Amino acid sequence: MPAPPGNPSPPADPASLAGAFSTFEQDAQLRYGIAAISVLDARTGEPVFIRNGNTGMVPASTLKTITSITSLHLLGPAYRYRTVLQYTGAINPEGTLRGDLIIRGSGDPTLGSSRWPTTTEKAVLENWADAVKKAGIRRVEGRIIGDQSRMGTQSVPGGWQWDDIGNYYGAGSSALNWRENQFDILLRPTQVGGPVQRIGTRPEMDYLDFVNELTTGPAGTGDRAYVYLPPYRDVAYLRGTFAIDAGKPAISAALPDPAFDCAYRFLQVLESNGIAVSGKATTDRRLQLEGTALPGGGKELGASWSPMLSDIIREFNDHSINLYGESLVKTLAIENGKQGSTPAGIRLIREFWADRGIDSASLVVDDGSGLSPANRVTVSTMSRILQDARKASWFGDFYEALPVQNGMRMKSGFIQGVRGYAGYHTARSGREYTFAFIVNNYNGSGSAMRRKMWSILDHLK
Repeated sequence: MPAPPGNPSPPADPASLAGAFSTFEQDAQLRYGIAAISVLDARTGEPVFIRNGNTGMVPASTLKTITSITSLHLLGPAYRYRTVLQYTGAINPEGTLRGDLIIRGSGDPTLGSSRWPTTTEKAVLENWADAVKKAGIRRVEGRIIGDQSRMGTQSVPGGWQWDDIGNYYGAGSSALNWRENQFDILLRPTQVGGPVQRIGTRPEMDYLDFVNELTTGPAGTGDRAYVYLPPYRDVAYLRGTFAIDAGKPAISAALPDPAFDCAYRFLQVLESNGIAVSGKATTDRRLQLEGTALPGGGKELGASWSPMLSDIIREFNDHSINLYGESLVKTLAIENGKQGSTPAGIRLIREFWADRGIDSASLVVDDGSGLSPANRVTVSTMSRILQDARKASWFGDFYEALPVQNGMRMKSGFIQGVRGYAGYHTARSGREYTFAFIVNNYNGSGSAMRRKMWSILDHLK
């Protein structure tokens, strides 16, 4: 792919990488940091240029490439999640269900997502309501239960930071994800140094309380607002600053209990359709805390299917949705007969690549999305896994899932002090490359580091 118009055209000879990279390593932004790069000939898999290839690096969201490739290998591009609506008890001739409606979660991260017409909150809830009506149910003398038991109660992986949990990108995953496990908090700045008004939420979160400690920041300081809302809690603290010219009306927070919110919204839709519900919205976890067992069995009323995995992978990489990666890790474990947990899924990923010749010590991770700063992956391992994907029948799906940045197909990743790029490129000469390039512990501007890293990658053009 040619370089973007206006960019200088560096030498296509990758040997020029060595000098450029040596100069880059002396950059002031890397005075206390480290850079690692691995470039392979995509047709042969042979190394073209490697520096610090066996040093464990924090990968940030470039880790999503490994989660994606492993998922496509083990689940297949046509894999789909299935969420089932069931009822327990019996329906009498008058249309009264003396029993519960249960939403059995499968781990689908797209349930209620606005990214596909068939997965939107409106489409899913109306389909379920129609299924209840078609069964002849006019009244429910029971509860609406969100069942997340398939993946346990630990939604947030170990290693995630407190400043991330509670914000949309730090939303944990469960067997019953809902609306990508997030909601919006509507804000209005006042005067610099003054309070930021909380106008409301979207949708209305009338079961949550908010403690608003936000202040209005000076022009140009942007959104530095953070939500502190742990899983399964009902009080959210809003802290930080929100610029007077922030230019957006809201910040996005993580749903503390997606399974409950899903059941709660379904109850509201049923009642708006004239179907009275005598019980409450609840979850298997809440029932357990009350000392009540989740009803077993049940008869199916309907089901909601996710898009195919190839489509999920596209959104996962293009929009860097952390939730999707965490759901996939747990799904890999379940579909391979393991416990539906993050540690079980991570073990399976490492074992899978060990069987394909990757040293497990070079792939030490806590999650599937790259949000944890405790993750460590070598660029040699990442580039080898990317190279492995080229041999698969579904490689086209994965390749198309990678965003185009700097004229190259590559996944970016960044958290504090970390920036990385991993993907593929075909030079003007026709030579094809697979690469992974990560910088850790740099200082200064992230955008400046991005420009410098792209100038290194330009040597592959």
